[in-house]
Amino acid sequence: MRDARSAQRILLGRIAGAHGVRGEVLIRTYTEAPENIGAYGPLADESGARSFNVKVVRVTPKGVIARVASVSDRNGAEALKGIELYVDRGRLPAEAKGEYYHADLIGLAAVDAQGKAVGTIVAVQNFGAGDLIEIRLAGSAKTELVPFTDGFVPEVDVKAGRAVVLMPASGSGGRGQTP
Repeated sequence: MRDARSAQRILLGRIAGAHGVRGEVLIRTYTEAPENIGAYGPLADESGARSFNVKVVRVTPKGVIARVASVSDRNGAEALKGIELYVDRGRLPAEAKGEYYHADLIGLAAVDAQGKAVGTIVAVQNFGAGDLIEIRLAGSAKTELVPFTDGFVPEVDVKAGRAVVLMPASGSGGRGQTP
């Protein structure tokens, strides 16, 4: 059984590089609204050893332009390139009914409508047309992408560690059909 509000840390963004000469950075964010990257207080690196106070300057099509406390020049900003920014899971707002944090879905057992193992959710992807869950099929290294919609994933039980997944029909030229 999984505890959805465990003390895990959630990845909110990655510093893509320096922006300008005054120490600003470009951040690729994973928050629903990009400007929210600065709303959670100090963020930490992957190890949790370093803390970053991020102040959003503006949002661009490439990401968020932000200032990081104690960084005042381009050299300091360039030194941060590649750093992933995390927040403690407990600092995120509770999900609304029917909404899930991607981190809570990863690792869930995927089962069919009869409860038979299909595989394990290993990632959540979004290529612009909506969320897809990536399932590593049981007994295989192969993965399948399934639309994260009520039609294909009618039930998610994070506490029980499982999601009912109706796999798309095969044999349609690589395209699934809605169940």
